[in-house]
Amino acid sequence: MRKAEWQRLIATIGGAVLMLAMPSLLNAQPIPGALPQSAKALSQGEWPAYAGTYAASRYSPLTQIERTNAKNLHVAWRWKSPDMAVKEANPSVGPTRAHESTPLMVGGVLYTSTSLSQVAAVDAVTGETKWVFDPKVYENGLGMPANDGWLHRGVAYWRNGEDERIIMLTAFAQMIALDAKTGKPVPGFGNDGRIDLTQGLRREVDRDYYTMSSPPVIVRGVIVVGSSVMDWWRKSPSPPGDVRGFDVVTGRLLWTFHTVPQGEEAGVETWQRDSWREAGNANVWAPMSADEELGYVYLPVSTPTNDYYGGHRPGDGLYGDSIVCLEAATGRKVWHYQLVHHGLWDYDTPAAPTLIDVTVGGKAVKAVAQVTKQAFVYVFDRVTGQPVWPIEEQPVPASTVPGELASKTQPFPTRPDRSTFRACATKT
Repeated sequence: MRKAEWQRLIATIGGAVLMLAMPSLLNAQPIPGALPQSAKALSQGEWPAYAGTYAASRYSPLTQIERTNAKNLHVAWRWKSPDMAVKEANPSVGPTRAHESTPLMVGGVLYTSTSLSQVAAVDAVTGETKWVFDPKVYENGLGMPANDGWLHRGVAYWRNGEDERIIMLTAFAQMIALDAKTGKPVPGFGNDGRIDLTQGLRREVDRDYYTMSSPPVIVRGVIVVGSSVMDWWRKSPSPPGDVRGFDVVTGRLLWTFHTVPQGEEAGVETWQRDSWREAGNANVWAPMSADEELGYVYLPVSTPTNDYYGGHRPGDGLYGDSIVCLEAATGRKVWHYQLVHHGLWDYDTPAAPTLIDVTVGGKAVKAVAQVTKQAFVYVFDRVTGQPVWPIEEQPVPASTVPGELASKTQPFPTRPDRSTFRACATKT
């Protein structure tokens, strides 16, 4: 087998890489919303985005490994995280909650983050480390990062000609642009390759209260950045969960979308008693998805502060617990749908919306599907935001907690059921 074929095989494998010596065949299923170069990369065995492409489907068209030959897989190499050496030298760094990074694979190189916000490039064939960049965010004296502690899910990749970059969002909220070939910070990006993401928000935030654990998306030259914010009150006002867009070349801030509407913005009336002034969170901690053809980004927005009590924020509270579609170039809201009114019980949207192309009633629909912690799947036309199947507002029990004014109704999807998905799958 040629080297390029080995590289294709290991595209979606991180940690221990598995190999099998058989020719690779391709499944020609199209990738929803993907530009030709993204679909081509996937078909060649690359894995250029956190979930394969920004469709967030975690789908590979390669068919080299299947049920008859999977028994022949074996470990080719193992890679040791550079975090281990850091922790051995400095045990006070503290424990890692989990290793959750999904490596990218481009041009035969795996790019991964580590739990301590290091970034590494690894030869996909041999497992040898090509470079490691350590921003040493664990040396800032703040201890464990907010929420999930030392945990990180991955990086983003961008290329324009010979300019190849890895974009990393660290614990303690730095954004770093690295040269993908050398692992060195890009001098023309931000301040010597870094941007402090605690700066430029509509109010000051504590660095030990505001962090990043998921990779950004990069669409039409714009890096779209979410955040991870402590879920409960520690002090008021709470850090905002605003989503921002930055120029991928210079790092310049291009736009900010307020996930809690401010002043005269549409939706502020859903924050009664002027609670929009103090409320925060409603952040996007999970990965995002995007339609590269449309230039749209889909945000799974989480619950406002506090995620188990909302007596201080009466009203439905847009855009908490919503899927929000933005135009990546401008930050303009295209459409939104609130999945939980006046969120309680930490029912925040926990995953990137998945782009799917389906046929419903004989009509082709560019759709986006959002799974939730309630085991619901909400499906929308990803261009217009209209539900593909009816969503019904149904009465729900009132809260017995003093001061709490829970919503009287909540939206329940009527479809899809299993038979509907089977029918759609045969028509895509």
